Amino acid sequence: MSDMMRDGQIMAQTKDENLGYMSDMALELAQMAEDTGLTTLAYLFRMAALEASTVNVDLAEPDHLPHQMTSH
Repeated sequence: MSDMMRDGQIMAQTKDENLGYMSDMALELAQMAEDTGLTTLAYLFRMAALEASTVNVDLAEPDHLPHQMTSH
């Protein structure tokens, strides 16, 4: 049982790292696109970076929303 939990934590950590990397890369690509005058492409990369960073937050803190909703 503890092996499965540990594997799950490792997979979640790897997923978080991958999403962080994807977000960083999307921001770099957005900057490159902006520098070359491709504003639409830059916008799309910024949206991808935002999406990756949002998913990362949701995975890191999955149970904060219900607690906030019930406490008010």
